[in-house]
Amino acid sequence: MKIRTFNYPSKRADKYLQKIINRIDEFPKKIEKEVKKIGDRVRKEGDRALTEYTYKFDGVHLVSREFKVKKEEIDRAYKNISSELLSAIKLAIKKVEKFHSRSIPQSWFMNDNSGIILGQMVKPVDVAGIYIPGGKGGKTPLISTVIMTAVPAKIAGVKKVVMVSPPRRDKTLHPALLVAANEAGVDEIYKIGGPWSVFGLAYGTETLPRVDVICGPGNIYVTIAKKLVSSFVGIDIIAGPSEVLIIADETANPEFVVWDLLAQAEHDPMSLSVLITTSLKIAKEVKNIIPRALEKGFRNEIAKEALSKRGGIIIVKDLETAFFLANMIAPEHLEIMIKEPMDYLPLVRNAGAIFLGSFTPEAMGDYIAGPNHVLPTMGFARFASSLSAEKFIKKINFLKYSKTALKREAKEVILLAETENLPFHAEAVKVRLKGG
Repeated sequence: MKIRTFNYPSKRADKYLQKIINRIDEFPKKIEKEVKKIGDRVRKEGDRALTEYTYKFDGVHLVSREFKVKKEEIDRAYKNISSELLSAIKLAIKKVEKFHSRSIPQSWFMNDNSGIILGQMVKPVDVAGIYIPGGKGGKTPLISTVIMTAVPAKIAGVKKVVMVSPPRRDKTLHPALLVAANEAGVDEIYKIGGPWSVFGLAYGTETLPRVDVICGPGNIYVTIAKKLVSSFVGIDIIAGPSEVLIIADETANPEFVVWDLLAQAEHDPMSLSVLITTSLKIAKEVKNIIPRALEKGFRNEIAKEALSKRGGIIIVKDLETAFFLANMIAPEHLEIMIKEPMDYLPLVRNAGAIFLGSFTPEAMGDYIAGPNHVLPTMGFARFASSLSAEKFIKKINFLKYSKTALKREAKEVILLAETENLPFHAEAVKVRLKGG
């Protein structure tokens, strides 16, 4: 398996860069139509539709009374994981809590004694839904995603966090998912997955509660479902395949570079793994190591396909050019493996998350460092941020005028309202001047 190498600037490099810069693909109309049909049925039929789709697509027959995970199932889950895994889960939660607690905005007001009080209340949403993929047959239980979605919601003050995840063939969820959810403060867990669970959370059914926000990654069907319900509920982001861009100079360890490229490539055949380097030597070594590294890991076929379709090594003349290209690409994960990474940090304008230095693999951010791993993809880092407690918060403005303050500014408000041809707006002020 070969990964393409480009010298920049060149026509070949420009063609490759344009392809990945313009990587925002429209969802296939056929799939979107299929997902919309699922949503229409869930809205009309509720639990009945959830039951049928779970059997049809997951091969599991669950009736509505079996959707919700019972306390005894959670208790049993603790007995089926190791003490080491439980400790790791608790440590991850602790560090995510510590990081995200700093991102909560505070309510405020200002009173300048002129008769006007202005301010903003910060309030959490009432109910949050989190979607947790399980992988085919529950083989990829994303424990980290439970933590990354539930913990910020709880820190924001959400009273009720509802989790959905596709059931395994034996009608259970992976015990590690249940333990992570319980430790992170999830209030209700449902053995429902796929796009039908997203619609169920958005509309509410006889069993699934209606939520205000839905967060968490999923396949293209889940992503389309989130897009379709985004006019009913808040969502985190419309996410595409995983992405990593590594900037490396001659001091980088090529083995580190290779494994970080593969760590994203193993997610999805459409994952994006790109190396931009100032060193021809590093480029050659990385290219030589990749085939050997691909022999390890059961997801190597996925990684091979991803590297063949979208992977690339770009050789540039200097680091300034590397950062220029990185900002154009706006990757989900940006790793900086150069001699003095902190010196170049101010050059980064567009990235979901930044990993500085040779000993900061993206995997640390995925699991335990503290920052969130739900990040903007497809170039959305140009305007979007990672998931945080703010996604589960509303900011409500308030204002209070005294009679004197109203009179002082009434003339200007009346003029503006009448200029906009909104006479009732103007009259609502005038009537207070007459007889208030």
